[in-house]
Amino acid sequence: MMTALVDVGNTNIVLALHDGSSFVKSFRIHTDQKRTSDEYYAVFQSLLSSYGIERGEVSKAVVSSVVPNLTRAIEKDMEKLFAVKPLQVSKELETGLEKSSIPPELGSDLLANLAYAHYNHKERNVMVVDFGTALTFSTVDRKGNVLGVAITPGLVTAVNSLFGATAQLPQVELKIPSSALGRDSQDSIRSGIMLGYAGLVDKMVEKTEKEIGEDLYVVATGGLSSTIFPLLTKVNEIDPMHTLKGLLLIGSLN
Repeated sequence: MMTALVDVGNTNIVLALHDGSSFVKSFRIHTDQKRTSDEYYAVFQSLLSSYGIERGEVSKAVVSSVVPNLTRAIEKDMEKLFAVKPLQVSKELETGLEKSSIPPELGSDLLANLAYAHYNHKERNVMVVDFGTALTFSTVDRKGNVLGVAITPGLVTAVNSLFGATAQLPQVELKIPSSALGRDSQDSIRSGIMLGYAGLVDKMVEKTEKEIGEDLYVVATGGLSSTIFPLLTKVNEIDPMHTLKGLLLIGSLN
């Protein structure tokens, strides 16, 4: 039997299936708050059917959502798809973290990030750098205390803001630039965004380590983590499935 894991983000919704030992399949669809529950249901059902995944193969569902307008709709769809009542991730659940240290406004995706970071690296202070719509830096100490979070616009968000606010700058596919000195608009944006954000990540790690007076083990996750990873000198590990593993962990603890 499988567990369905749903991560509802501001840009994408990820549905992944885990069979107890590994991820069987994952789907990524664009987040659109104008879509109805029925429309999302049709998309999910079509994706599952296309890979021959039957309703009765899923015995548990875990949902994390940072889009309040879609939370209930996605939960209803999971109930209809799999005939199970999904577990909604919140700080009231058992996460393995020290509950009193969890900030009231901490997003459920960051909660999942921190829960799995602490579970997987219990003897370390860990920072999770999540490259999503926002670029987030979430830190937990070796005792399971949530130390805090820093948030900045994500890479694609930054590029889109340039494209939307300027008349001559194009939309750009993000990849590592060949030089810091761009000779055309696309290379100039790649240089500024990719090298600039790599420096931002390294500086945030350094600043946090100085503030807590201890070293950090740093995990990168999120959509563009694989693209920028070669530039990150302070990141120890890349795990694109880190957030989903956190949802799986929380599901197993509750």
